[in-house]
Amino acid sequence: MSHLRPEDYCIVWIAPLPIEARAAILMLDNEHAGNFPVGPGDDYVFQAGDMCGHNIAITTLPLGQEYETGSAAALASQAKRFFPNFRFGLLVGMAAGIPDLQSTPPRDIRLGDVLVSMGDVDRPGVLAYDLGRDKGEEDLIELLCHGHILAETETIVKSAIGSIKNAKFPYESELFLPYYEAMKDKRHPNGTFADPGQEHDKFYQDDEAGVAHPVVRQPRPETERTRVWYGPIGSGEKLMKNAKMRDKLRDKYGIIGLEMEAAGTMNRIPVGVIRGACDYADKHKNWDWQPYAAAMAAAYAKAVLSKIPPTSMSHGRTDKGRKKRKARDWSDSDSNDDDVREERRSRGDRAGRTTTFRGQGNQNVGSGSISIGGGQYFS
Repeated sequence: MSHLRPEDYCIVWIAPLPIEARAAILMLDNEHAGNFPVGPGDDYVFQAGDMCGHNIAITTLPLGQEYETGSAAALASQAKRFFPNFRFGLLVGMAAGIPDLQSTPPRDIRLGDVLVSMGDVDRPGVLAYDLGRDKGEEDLIELLCHGHILAETETIVKSAIGSIKNAKFPYESELFLPYYEAMKDKRHPNGTFADPGQEHDKFYQDDEAGVAHPVVRQPRPETERTRVWYGPIGSGEKLMKNAKMRDKLRDKYGIIGLEMEAAGTMNRIPVGVIRGACDYADKHKNWDWQPYAAAMAAAYAKAVLSKIPPTSMSHGRTDKGRKKRKARDWSDSDSNDDDVREERRSRGDRAGRTTTFRGQGNQNVGSGSISIGGGQYFS
């Protein structure tokens, strides 16, 4: 099987869990045949394809590896090193949604809604909520650097997200639902990506005694089935199943969701964080909504890519074109390097660039001649 060229891919799509990776692959317009060359220290495999004119490398955590900030950081580090023309990343998958029904207007997040990491002047888009100093404040800690992390989402990604929000809010789903509809009946190991149904979306709120009670919420009209929410997303090392702690984090930091990979990833590379709400971070957590939530997040991510013009290296780099080129292994001999230099010289001639003549001989121009010595050159 031929080798793919890492330099042809400038966007990395990180889908930490297998169901998230499956949704991402089903969003591709074309899968690219072949493998990327790997060597010692390359621990992660990337799958290649194109989407909305962009060449995309999709990667996920190995089976059995814990999904948390440290694992995501290791994966992001290899991606940054592996792709020399890296432009930006997307971290796409699932998260716990955090409704705030007492806010004005109510933040009525439902399962399957899309959560988009977006900061403001006071808060970053991702908060590492368990990284800081223990101040003894009822199990909460003081965030280091006010929760800021090392990498910001690339401006072009934030601009694309803004264009979707500004054009369609609150009906952004009109832009990405067609992508979901095209893949919802595709298979994954445990079924399809179909909507489990609003009647199975149960949100519980704890009373003052800590007793959980179901909250009655009217079903949404089908035309408004899926909403997109923008704001800070909390990222931590532990799976959250504590409604009391969830609400404290919400009230203190204004977060709209909780997940476990963004902080580690953004300590290495700039990524846009897009999540589908699959639970409410409480003891009622289950896995029934994960495929649907992963698919919704992937559909929104594809809508973001549709708003970003492809770079010149993405145009024409389709699988069909790649198969026509001679596969080149990075460990090729010097003869291969000669072929590359010859190809570059040929491209330079076609572009009208200056060609350098070296050696001895005569060059005739009109009726005159110029003699070139062995130690000289003429341009």
